[in-house]
Amino acid sequence: MKFTKMQGLGNDYVYVNGFEEKIENPSKLAVKVSDRHFGIGSDGLILINPSKVADFEMEMYNADGSRGEMCGNGIRCVAKYVYDYGLTDKTQISIETLGGIKYLELTAEEGKVVQVQVDMGKPELRPGKIPVIAEGDTVIDAPIEVEGKEYKMTGVSMGNPHIVIYMDDIDNLEIEKIGPKFENHKRFPNRINTEFVEVLDRNTVKMRVWERGSGETLACGTGACAVAVACILNGLTEDEVTVRLLGGDLFIKWDREKDTVYMTGPAEIVFDGEWKN
Repeated sequence: MKFTKMQGLGNDYVYVNGFEEKIENPSKLAVKVSDRHFGIGSDGLILINPSKVADFEMEMYNADGSRGEMCGNGIRCVAKYVYDYGLTDKTQISIETLGGIKYLELTAEEGKVVQVQVDMGKPELRPGKIPVIAEGDTVIDAPIEVEGKEYKMTGVSMGNPHIVIYMDDIDNLEIEKIGPKFENHKRFPNRINTEFVEVLDRNTVKMRVWERGSGETLACGTGACAVAVACILNGLTEDEVTVRLLGGDLFIKWDREKDTVYMTGPAEIVFDGEWKN
């Protein structure tokens, strides 16, 4: 199986061309290739497939083999892959995901994509659609108890479920201890991606993320979008936000007239290889 290792702000996946390769058990393969000691090493596996409703389909699996609905950093890499490897010559493309069809605008230099803007669509705030077990029409600055301590959460789905937790010092957060407690909390029927956020100013925030099925990652595109939406809803930032992640910065804009979130960031090829395991 031929593959390409790619990363967006350090959020790395193994990418496979589904037009040429047929994978019988992608969930099992995702676990194998993601292992950083005995495999290729990644946050998961992404298959780039034909689609009947869009230009391409992104079929995504987390490092534990579970199917993921969407990945913001992953979808930017899909865009770079299909352009750089000649599957398309268009700079505006559509990609089918379990979180809906996403529309992307590619910026290319010397025949290679250097930056991708993704129309991430409308943020979903209804608890039952995120899903979060909660009363009311939204989950904004709502209390949640974890390990005997009360936190305030804001819930947003960007095609996959997120909650945003605000803190004063995320650099010293023991995320390996607290992350799984949030991920598997009884109030999240499908588990949850958790963003721990420190607001720096009206246009800049810093975040760390515990991703459902993968643990802490260097970046999460849908998470950065959820963070921007949550910050705006809580009156903490303006409508355009730079989100600083461990792997770098993403620029997020929530166009509230269109009720659409735009994410802009880089995508890079790390190496090509062949899996023979």
